[in-house]
Amino acid sequence: MKMKSSLVLSILLILSMLLSACSGSGKEASGGSSGDSKEGGSLIYARGADAIGLDPINVTDGESIRVTSNIFETLFVYDENLEVQPGLAESHKVSDDGLTWTISLKKGIKFQDGTDFNAEAVVFNFDRWMDPENPYHNGDFPYYPFLYGGFKGDPNHKIEYVKAVDESTVEFKLTEKTAPFISYLAIPMFGIASPAAIEKHGDKFYQNPVGTGPFVFDSWKTNDKIVLKKNENYAGEGPYLDELIFRVIPENSARLTALQAGEVDIIDGLNPDDATTIEADSNLSLVKRPSFNIGYMVLNTQMAPFDDVKVRQAVNMAIDKQAIVDAFYNGYAEVAKNPFPSVLWGYNDSIEDYKFNVEEAKKLLAEAGYPDGFKTQLWAMSNPRPYMPQPMKVAEAIQSDLKKVGIEAEIVTYEWATYLQKSGNGEHPMGLYGWTGVMADPDNFLFPNLSATNTEKPASNRAFYKNEEFTKLLQDARVTFDQDERAKLYQEAQEIFHKDAPWVTLAHTTPPIAMASYVQGFTAHPMEDDDFTKVYLTN
Repeated sequence: MKMKSSLVLSILLILSMLLSACSGSGKEASGGSSGDSKEGGSLIYARGADAIGLDPINVTDGESIRVTSNIFETLFVYDENLEVQPGLAESHKVSDDGLTWTISLKKGIKFQDGTDFNAEAVVFNFDRWMDPENPYHNGDFPYYPFLYGGFKGDPNHKIEYVKAVDESTVEFKLTEKTAPFISYLAIPMFGIASPAAIEKHGDKFYQNPVGTGPFVFDSWKTNDKIVLKKNENYAGEGPYLDELIFRVIPENSARLTALQAGEVDIIDGLNPDDATTIEADSNLSLVKRPSFNIGYMVLNTQMAPFDDVKVRQAVNMAIDKQAIVDAFYNGYAEVAKNPFPSVLWGYNDSIEDYKFNVEEAKKLLAEAGYPDGFKTQLWAMSNPRPYMPQPMKVAEAIQSDLKKVGIEAEIVTYEWATYLQKSGNGEHPMGLYGWTGVMADPDNFLFPNLSATNTEKPASNRAFYKNEEFTKLLQDARVTFDQDERAKLYQEAQEIFHKDAPWVTLAHTTPPIAMASYVQGFTAHPMEDDDFTKVYLTN
């Protein structure tokens, strides 16, 4: 009996030790590294929605770019201080007339399929992007036309040619001065892809991406997860991780539960109130992403009654923005009054925001011919966004505020890809939306979202705002190299925007990101272009 009892106790002790080892922070579920080595492991990043596609030139949403920026690299990049640095390029120079840009490329870099990165590969990508007749020009390529004035053949197209001078030198000849040209080349949508892979996969390249980046695409189960593997032949430093997985968990609270259970390692799109819970948990840590965004409500200026500026101004006055920020952002946002954040040069701080004033809003509605208000729809995205962590609650608060001035707004929602598609086609009267900058230049916030040139459907200007004076100021700023002069043009443009009120500017957020305490080396990039090459897992 003693021997049996001793044996039972020994077995129980061993089981207890095994259970203890398995019940730690959850790292093992993700394949964490062991010992003192930084190498190895699998990291799971959980977010609220799936990517739309993995061909960077064909997407504008952050969920897609978060993945593609780890597969592809650009000629230039923005560092954590929003300064432009060399990427695949080594250096650049511009001619005295500001029209010819010569880019020197880094040597010895290969695409993930083993083919060479060189000047011809850069030319191949630009030919594909800019020429609608190119056999590999599959998709809308939305960022190209509103940066470069249309595609090849368009009278406003700004690129005369792109040519390979030699194996590591590319020459760009522009038709007009373009002050932020190098910044354009740093936008993650212009990731350089393998020509061989594009030729192989054609219009399915978005499901088979191949770049030069630190991680190689492995698999994609729609609305579940995207799996990337370490690029063993990466030319840069790192990565330490063997695997990087982007997993979709639509509900904020469910993502937090998964993090606490050790099922995932990093989450975004938190309920603001959850930050307190995370800070109190020694197994978790909290990181604030520096604010470089704008959350807003668009008013479709081409749809009655929002084609009347008095109605748009009345809506701005009817919404208590401070109360919304206080209620639904838990200190992780500030009220917005302009269409881009104050950290960016050119911000016009002299503008006075519309004051919350129910009676004045009613007065303006009466002057516009709506003394009893009207019925409309308010579109709200179904999933959290960095600039709007609780979109449905924000929509409900706006709905309540509008009701006080006689506007009855029915809340309408769709899943994210459909929401983008339908709002791009102008089917919404009002809609919640937002923008995280991908370039530290006012042009990136203003031109895509508010220029009259970007109202052609599917439009990135979802207010369908057409003010020619405003658009001309943006265009003039693009051909002005003096930053002080450019800043004055943008400040004047913001005054016009304020008067015309095509948006209700809501908030600039510092989105909180939660992660397990064993995740090290992660830095939240202001543009969401997070670098996972330095991330590693500890014991």
